[in-house]
Amino acid sequence: MNERLLTGRRTGTMDDIRAIAFDVNGTLVEIRTDEHDDAMFRAAGHFLIYQGIDLRRHEVKDLYFRFLDEQRHAGEEEHPEFDAVAIWRRIVTEHATDFTRALPAEKLAQMPLFLAESCRGISRRRLRLYPWVREVLDVLRARFPLALVTDAQSAYARGELHKVGLLEYFDPIVVSGDHGFRKPDRRLFRIALDGLGGAAEHTLYVGNDIHRDVFGAREAGMRTALFTSDQGTKEYQDCVPDLVFDDHRELLSALGLPRPPDPVRPDAASADTDGSSTAAPPVRSRGPVVT
Repeated sequence: MNERLLTGRRTGTMDDIRAIAFDVNGTLVEIRTDEHDDAMFRAAGHFLIYQGIDLRRHEVKDLYFRFLDEQRHAGEEEHPEFDAVAIWRRIVTEHATDFTRALPAEKLAQMPLFLAESCRGISRRRLRLYPWVREVLDVLRARFPLALVTDAQSAYARGELHKVGLLEYFDPIVVSGDHGFRKPDRRLFRIALDGLGGAAEHTLYVGNDIHRDVFGAREAGMRTALFTSDQGTKEYQDCVPDLVFDDHRELLSALGLPRPPDPVRPDAASADTDGSSTAAPPVRSRGPVVT
């Protein structure tokens, strides 16, 4: 990693920050998924049988990733976003039988969304806040307007935010799946800036990826902070954020705000796949992640 990034914790003053926008996965939320899990496609195949569509799990999996690749290459966006619901809609439409077409119209209309949400749930291994996120956001939202800019699918981004208790903290919530392109496209950041109603140079963007988050926000004229989770790239060209931190409380310190005191056990309430409430452990590498 760039030596300046490792040793220079702050590269600018935060005294003039008036609004803050955040990335989600890898920054506020630790999420682990395995979107190549055969169990996900087996379940989808079993469900489709009851809709008159007979596809084996390997056939469903092959179709899903083929249609995903075709989506990403079909448009003209430099950083295209895929649409999981549209992929499942195409699978259903192209393999529908007379039995399928005779199903109630409302059921047919909802089926692609149901498949997208169900498969995301099956693929998920972990969903929880990083330590101190809630405490830090409670302090920040009393002083700043807060927004989100996240690369995610429309089908499940807000549901996951609701699960970890963050949905009400932010306005606007900018989801790449709603727009068809991903970070570092500066347009996503500008949508957030329009919603916040503030100037880019007085808005801080906090993310975990030096390319998608820091470079993208910088291209939109925003100030930047990098959370050094084990997700995301940490080097890109000459990008150096204004702040680098590995504990969310450092964000408060950089903004001249008091840090919450250490309790006996940090409250980083979260939900793993079994729904249990746990505290997030120290950041370290733990296998595949899909953001």
